[in-house]
Amino acid sequence: MIDHLWSALAGFGAQLVDGALGMGYGITGTSLLLTAGFAPAIASASINFAQLGTTLSSGLSHWRVGNVDWRIVRRLSLTGGLGALAGATVLSSLSTAAARPVMAVLLLLLGAGVILRFVTRRPGREPQGAAWAATRWFLAPLGLVGGFVNSTGGGGWGPVVTSTLLSTGPVPPRKVIGSVSTSEFVVTVCASIGFVLGLGLAGMQWGTILALMIGGVLAAPVAARLAGRLPSAILGVAVGSLIITLNLGPVLTTVGLGGQDTLLLRLAAAAGCLLLIGYAATRHVLHSRRVRAEQGEPGTSAAEQPQKQPAATP
Repeated sequence: MIDHLWSALAGFGAQLVDGALGMGYGITGTSLLLTAGFAPAIASASINFAQLGTTLSSGLSHWRVGNVDWRIVRRLSLTGGLGALAGATVLSSLSTAAARPVMAVLLLLLGAGVILRFVTRRPGREPQGAAWAATRWFLAPLGLVGGFVNSTGGGGWGPVVTSTLLSTGPVPPRKVIGSVSTSEFVVTVCASIGFVLGLGLAGMQWGTILALMIGGVLAAPVAARLAGRLPSAILGVAVGSLIITLNLGPVLTTVGLGGQDTLLLRLAAAAGCLLLIGYAATRHVLHSRRVRAEQGEPGTSAAEQPQKQPAATP
């Protein structure tokens, strides 16, 4: 019962981040399941089964608040589903011993990519892209790659697709997050079909899957309203740091390190991640203060507020 409660809380938190940022549920959830001892294919399949409910709820929630561009959804969904089906087939065919280090390395790279994405972006400024980034010639291959990575890595649709569109697309951030989250339902369905064909239903922890799903469904409406409104830099760096911390151990074991060396490297990585979170938080606070000072809002010091010229006497 306690394990299922923690799974539900993990699903709620992961979906809250995913719905608000456009990424995080799959790679966070899979990392937690791998840490708990799940086989890689089972962990990825479990997350995809849980996301059947969370992505549907998330898509509906984003649609209700006007965050969905259906042109983007259509162009991403078809190839994204094909990529997810192929990725699930590949992962299902690998042995546990071969799949675990592959997935750990992929998740580690995705976590680093998420951190890099949010650390290098200037506070308060979203990149302005070109119109070609919303065409099917760009979105179709992007969906294919995102779907494949999503299945083989147990997550990755958001880090690949959302990050790319936020960096290159001409669509507002909340529309990007809503459209990518909505198209993820099709990707999740196709990935789940691939895992059923490759693995069957044996070995699935349905209590854990249901708890993850319930937590995510409850968080989806809240997350949709927070899309584009939360301090994305802090959330993004925190999510990436969690993913790196959870997957660094298996990667170090794969390359032959162990014992005290592994412990020291993991502690150093954790410290580095905390510094990055602090850096992102500091940048956000300084930017917010600067904006308030420029607007002359209450809460800024007299020195920070722009000086007003006295009104001319008639």
